[in-house]
Amino acid sequence: MIYIEKNTEFQITEPTVVTIGKFDGRHRGHQKLLRTMLEIKEQYGCKTAVFTFSIAPADLVQGKRHTVITTNLERKNNLRKMGMDYLVEYPFTRDVAQMPAEDFVRDILVKQMHAKAIVVGTDCGFGYRRMGNAALLEKLAPLYGYQLVVIEKERDEDRVISSTYVREKLDLGQIEKANALLGEPYYIHGQVVHGNHIGQPILGYPTANLLPPPEKHLPPFGVYVSRVLIDGRFYGGITNIGKKPTIPTKDGVAPVGVETFVFDYEGNLYGKEIEVGLLHFVRPERKMSGLEELKGQISRDKEVGQEYLASHPGVLKEDHCSGLLRP
Repeated sequence: MIYIEKNTEFQITEPTVVTIGKFDGRHRGHQKLLRTMLEIKEQYGCKTAVFTFSIAPADLVQGKRHTVITTNLERKNNLRKMGMDYLVEYPFTRDVAQMPAEDFVRDILVKQMHAKAIVVGTDCGFGYRRMGNAALLEKLAPLYGYQLVVIEKERDEDRVISSTYVREKLDLGQIEKANALLGEPYYIHGQVVHGNHIGQPILGYPTANLLPPPEKHLPPFGVYVSRVLIDGRFYGGITNIGKKPTIPTKDGVAPVGVETFVFDYEGNLYGKEIEVGLLHFVRPERKMSGLEELKGQISRDKEVGQEYLASHPGVLKEDHCSGLLRP
């Protein structure tokens, strides 16, 4: 996948099928849209291209950073796995925020991205004050020579599947429901960093520590059964999200971390890029009386995790969620 960022003067020279959006979470609705793009690519032989912004427009307009289910890095990895050919992560500035909707279609989608087809959802919005929509794209299609495909929203019974809906379920700790909406496990991606080095001596198997960026939308602090993608293979694990209140710190400040005890893995994890997918909520994070109580609790958490994985053998398979697409 060709990744274009921090560049307003780019030019894609080959015909594309284009979509626009934030793609926060790549939920089942997003996957439906992306699959349609892949079908058009196969039918007409054009390239797939996703247009998004480097920051959510609301961050600039409202002057504060909002949390996201999927960070920019995770979004890039998601779209690469889906088989997209181009990802344009356009700088969002006040000038861009004031761009008229038709100028955006003509100058960016058609001229710069070489759009011959545009695929959007029924509620798409773009341009100054989001005055651009599917109706405007339909009106402009004959003028600028592209085909428009409007995708109906994916629904969960009587509710539209959206990033907002996924966040609600994450905030309630309903991880299985959030995963059902996503069509894959909610995950945290990152590079393994050094932690407090208690995992190996206490538990006897590796601990992988990730420090998620502040914009990452996390579920409630606590312990989760997880699956961990390491070097292309899934392993089971137990993951703690939070500040590890039992472990003393030098300055009394504990960053929010994601610490995973990985089952059946031997090797050095430091510096590796991994994905930790949450499968099942076990218990809230709490402060123990000391390391001995913590050791006992972690042993019980490990047993819960292994029992869950044994009773759900498919969760460590790549395609266990029907909405998950990996070429």
